[in-house]
Amino acid sequence: MSSTTSAASASAAVRGDGTTVASRARRRWRTSRMVVAGLAAALLAGAVLVTLTPTTSTIRFAADNPSPDGGMALAQVLGDQGVRVRPTTSVAEAIGLAGPGTTLLVADDYGMPDDVARSLTGTGAQVVLVAPGPELLAAATDQVTHASRSPDLATPSPARCEDPDAVAAGEVTTAGALLRLADDAQDAQVCFTDASGAGHYAVTTLDDDPDVTVRILDDATGLTNAQVTTAGNAALGLRMLGHEETLVWLVPDRPTTADEPGGVMAMLPPWAVPLAVQLLLVVIVLALWQGRRLGPLATEDLPVVVRSSETTLGRGRLYRRSRAYGHAGASLRAGAADRIARRLGLPRSSSPDALVDAVCRATSRPSEQVLGLLYGPPPAGDVELTRLATDLDELESEVHRA
Repeated sequence: MSSTTSAASASAAVRGDGTTVASRARRRWRTSRMVVAGLAAALLAGAVLVTLTPTTSTIRFAADNPSPDGGMALAQVLGDQGVRVRPTTSVAEAIGLAGPGTTLLVADDYGMPDDVARSLTGTGAQVVLVAPGPELLAAATDQVTHASRSPDLATPSPARCEDPDAVAAGEVTTAGALLRLADDAQDAQVCFTDASGAGHYAVTTLDDDPDVTVRILDDATGLTNAQVTTAGNAALGLRMLGHEETLVWLVPDRPTTADEPGGVMAMLPPWAVPLAVQLLLVVIVLALWQGRRLGPLATEDLPVVVRSSETTLGRGRLYRRSRAYGHAGASLRAGAADRIARRLGLPRSSSPDALVDAVCRATSRPSEQVLGLLYGPPPAGDVELTRLATDLDELESEVHRA
């Protein structure tokens, strides 16, 4: 009765190759932990790249651009003086933010359409135009136009006008194409002029609203981080942009094309490259992971006759390479049990209990020992597998002698 109970419990514990859910899970973890570690490292690298990606821009004269051609230095000083700077690259957002009691700065508009230019100048805000295109300048005033020649950049230009902001600055250096007054200009003045009367800075009023002052600077170079401390550039920038408590700083995105230097890369957002690197790492890890999986074995007829000894040796090498001690042990036990059963005249459908009882009667061995050899736990290594093979061989020899 006890041998029957032991056999039943042993058969319940052994499943196919002698593995359990926990052992299979551990084996799969050992084989896939490098893949999991690689994926975790890729995700961590992506998170670090996203975290460390600067929130500053690279747009020329933008309020959040710290590079030499940016305007962050001027924007920070204005903020320290109590001016609330609202940077944006969206025309629609700038129109929504601007209004009476604010200053609207529009810099480097790159040829803004007429309807957009009129929308910007109709917000009721005080207007500052830096390097305006012809459309934007014409929408703001008909009293100031562009001059036809470039300035001498080597010598700073003195104010030579009565505008308080220009007088406080003294002299400035810019790289623009100069401004001049129209022939019928009234209530307008040009400052920092040369001998021809063309200058870098002009002050007038909005054609449709005389209460709105329009200040025009021919170029933003003198207000950039690299040049703002030269001559009176900082004084002019702080005064013309600091008349109101709120400053809407609009620098529209430049419409980049694939034919320009930088091409398509210049059109991508700053987070595109880190994201592409992260996705590339994930694809490489997945390719390495899936490339090692050959799928389940397929049974097919061999094109040539292979000796059984070669097949046995090949299967044994596969078991050893994959450390499949459970499979090897189960094969040894199944082969031994089949040969012993045929020797003792038992049918193939005999239960483990019947086989164990027959072997005990034939060899006089205790049932626990026979049960452990034929239906015990799987071997855990080469030493245990070798011992199992030796013990099974000895058991078979005793049955044959009997």
